[in-house]
Amino acid sequence: MIDFDGLFISNGPGDPQMCDESIQTIKSWIREDNTVIKPVFGICLGHQLMAIAVGLKTYKMKYGNRGQNLPCLLVGTNRCFITSQNHGYAVETSNGMPDKWNVLFENKNDQSNEGIIHRNKPFSSVQFHPEHCAGPKDTEHIFNIFVDIVNQYKQKLNDNFVLKTYLIDTLSRVVDSNVPKAHCAHSKKVLILGSGGLSIGQAGEFDYSGSQALKALKEENIHTILINPNIATIQTSKGLANKVYFLPIISYYVEQVIKNERPDGILLSFGGQTALNTGIELHETNILKKYGCNVLGTPIESIQITEDRSLFAQKMSNIGENVAPCEAAATLEEALESAERIGYPVLVRAAFALGGLGSGFANNVEEFIPLVTSAFAHTSQLLIDKSLKGWKEVEYEVVRDQFDNCIVVCNMENIDPLGIHTGESMVVAPSQTLTNEEYNLLRTVSIKIVRHLGIVGECNVQYALDPLSKDYYIIEVNARLSRSSALASKATGYPLAYIAAKLALGMSLVELKNTVTGCTCACFEPSLDYCVIKIPRWDLNKFVRCSNKIGSSMKSVGEIMAIGRTFEEAFQKALRMVDENVMGFDPYQRTIEDEVCTFS
Repeated sequence: MIDFDGLFISNGPGDPQMCDESIQTIKSWIREDNTVIKPVFGICLGHQLMAIAVGLKTYKMKYGNRGQNLPCLLVGTNRCFITSQNHGYAVETSNGMPDKWNVLFENKNDQSNEGIIHRNKPFSSVQFHPEHCAGPKDTEHIFNIFVDIVNQYKQKLNDNFVLKTYLIDTLSRVVDSNVPKAHCAHSKKVLILGSGGLSIGQAGEFDYSGSQALKALKEENIHTILINPNIATIQTSKGLANKVYFLPIISYYVEQVIKNERPDGILLSFGGQTALNTGIELHETNILKKYGCNVLGTPIESIQITEDRSLFAQKMSNIGENVAPCEAAATLEEALESAERIGYPVLVRAAFALGGLGSGFANNVEEFIPLVTSAFAHTSQLLIDKSLKGWKEVEYEVVRDQFDNCIVVCNMENIDPLGIHTGESMVVAPSQTLTNEEYNLLRTVSIKIVRHLGIVGECNVQYALDPLSKDYYIIEVNARLSRSSALASKATGYPLAYIAAKLALGMSLVELKNTVTGCTCACFEPSLDYCVIKIPRWDLNKFVRCSNKIGSSMKSVGEIMAIGRTFEEAFQKALRMVDENVMGFDPYQRTIEDEVCTFS
């Protein structure tokens, strides 16, 4: 036998049945009667060759599995991984497995085999590509596991070593044992907090998420109670909720409803920042504990971390990630000291504010003092951020269940640079200027963040990305459905709010079905072969003395969404939709001579 510590069988094209010489060689390496056992691991074609070597058969698939978003279940667990694949043949395991061999992975879309493993020898293989190459890095650590196994055998530490147990334990292990745990008891009566009264930055934008949540809960035969002061919303329509209270979303009124209805669960993620703030107050005043009402979905501890800037920064530091330098201030003096430490220019924001209310940029002390004084009229705490004006702003919509399955449903890029509120900015999905490396870097970071925070359901992760390098900062995590979630749902066809409500009840992404196909699973990442653009709509003529300059504070009263095969087509459609008097990019609107005169 060739002298080696471990054998890796790589991928390749074609029908595996034609590789007879390779199959015979593999048979000699994995024979039971070999005096010296050496670890063997195969991927893609290597997986098929190993399967044939142990007595299984392969078959040609009708279409093959090709893409970067194929879900593979680790058999015997609830863990599902998003994988990259490119193969037209598959291993047949429906007629049973050879003696001492087990199925390792299964494709959750077509139930085809994705991996096999020996029960007590270090032999295993997978159909997908753990090396990812232009795809998700979710299974990259399988190579690390193989190296660990090789070292175990090389150092003769394998007396009681069982590969199958070690591999499954390693792959299915939750990333962080200190992650806050979600409440997963089955609820029979659930209270949903809508958003506050109609105003810019809240209410209408969250009607989608609330109505989808009610639909999801109704399917599970759960009695639903809705608090929403907006009589014109879809979610308050007859037949959606079992009972509707048209009351303000403040803790006093919510407590009265809880006292009267005695729900055993409450959902905070479907009413925007208003619902989240009220939920935190109900928890901190022990009202929820008093009436035995459990927060469903994302644990309240995780919500508190995302809402407290210093706690959030510390939590990110624990996993080696950085947030934009930021300090909280309760007085003008503290704010001045923070600005000096961070260095001008800075962004001033009101904590717990809706739509960036009271925020703005200051380049020096003279601009800073009046901005801070004005902002304290809206809040008791200010956030002083390092200004990253001009950087790219990128968002990822991430979904996670209680079994630690995590997917990125949509990524979006703001056409406007950082410094413009997301609600004021033109947004395109998928991102147009990110390289594949940048996209997957931020995707991996997003999943790491969401797992570390213990989010259950949907959340939004926002980044600032330096256009001249790969430097990035985490801006914030919204542990709830956001305005962007509605856009992402409509852009991809993935019902984020509906799925988030199901996950809050303790269900997994693996057992839920893709609502479009009805047969594949919900644990997948949509691939877009089209472009979606959102442009806000303003109605500034109704507001006296209101500036028409956009910035860090939200003024838009709505938005439109356009879909096209190309960026140019979608942009042209969007411009025409946002104003019926606009023709879009019109080459005949102005002559070249006019432009020369204007800018000369």
